[in-house]
Amino acid sequence: MRTDTPWSTLPAREHLLAAAVGAAGAPVLDVVVPVYNEEKDLETCVLRLHDHLARTFPYGFRITVADNASTDRTPQVAARLAALIPEVRSYRLEEKGRGRALRTVWSHSDSPVLAYMDVDLSTDLNALLPLVAPLISGHSDLAIGSRLARSSRVVRGSKREFISRAYNLILRSSLSARFSDAQCGFKAIRREVAQRLLPMVEDTGWFFDTEMLVLAERAGLRIHEVPVDWVDDPDSTVHIVKTATDDLKGVWRVGRALATGALPLDRLARPFGDDPRDRAVPGVPRGLARQLVGFCVVGVLSTLVYLALYSLFRLGAGPQTANGAALLVSAVANTAANRRLTFGVRGRGGAVRHQAQGLVVFAIGLALTSGSLAALGTASGAASHSTELAVLIAANLAATVLRFLLFRAWVFPDRRSDHRDARKGSAHELRNVR
Repeated sequence: MRTDTPWSTLPAREHLLAAAVGAAGAPVLDVVVPVYNEEKDLETCVLRLHDHLARTFPYGFRITVADNASTDRTPQVAARLAALIPEVRSYRLEEKGRGRALRTVWSHSDSPVLAYMDVDLSTDLNALLPLVAPLISGHSDLAIGSRLARSSRVVRGSKREFISRAYNLILRSSLSARFSDAQCGFKAIRREVAQRLLPMVEDTGWFFDTEMLVLAERAGLRIHEVPVDWVDDPDSTVHIVKTATDDLKGVWRVGRALATGALPLDRLARPFGDDPRDRAVPGVPRGLARQLVGFCVVGVLSTLVYLALYSLFRLGAGPQTANGAALLVSAVANTAANRRLTFGVRGRGGAVRHQAQGLVVFAIGLALTSGSLAALGTASGAASHSTELAVLIAANLAATVLRFLLFRAWVFPDRRSDHRDARKGSAHELRNVR
């Protein structure tokens, strides 16, 4: 069956399914099985997986054996299976690395949904359709199997259980990861997402999965999690100590890149389909409510910091000097926080200009608060510290309203229309690729 419906007339969520139905000869799902020296288990794995897909999967599928530099008979076994079964193909790489194998095969696949699973088939295959269904429909961008979900049923030793949970705890605490299981060898991704995401993933080994998920999550892509039934493979050849060491190095590298803004995540920021956060609410300027909430939160924290600094500086300086120093320090922090949290500006581009503009806004606030202090001194002479604070709070409220208006209109003007134009351009490029 083939559809000639123009891409531009289809809702964004239907693009993927239309591509699946309309692409001549391209199966909807490509399941990659990365292997290294698996001559004993490969045939059993492929036959079992093929049988399951043939019985349960409602669309066309392909199984790709990605052999990364095996030194035993694995290439011959893979080639024989590919010759006997039409839905199976083999791919040989001359370098080791599960991440390298997945990147290579996924980058060359013509299927709209790409998945992978470990050759030991530790994960119950009944979770495969729930894994890829949200990707086929276009609801989600990536999908992962989770052994740590509450409804998962897992059989494995206490040592591996501890390592897995400790690793995911490290990811949550160091990289603010919200997905529950980075290491489960049971994942899927939409091809159009992979085309943008994979070039940013540096790792070629076991950390590949984690890096891909962290970048996707930080970019705002939607990750679907499926609880799985999982039975540990006692004959696994994974070297736990070396893998753990490499993973920790990867966590440090990715964390440093995220902290310095070195990763161009804006390329991934909601480029696929419509986002309700881009829709206007009748009677309310676009994004105003969310920005007001973020600005108020940042403002409250900045005010507390400002008052604490003023009280500290006031111990050794006059009120004007203490006010100027406290306002300057809190203003720099306020501009940085509003830039990232309130107005969603990421990366280092334009940061210096934003801080310079923020200092202009700071000068206006300084004039308001300093003027208030001067007026207080003229009116009442030596005022008490509590009176000074009360006057400063009132002056800061007025300065805050003006600061928000200047931030919104001048320092961080709404460029979402530019983002929408960019997303339309990205969608046009994807259609040309197809």
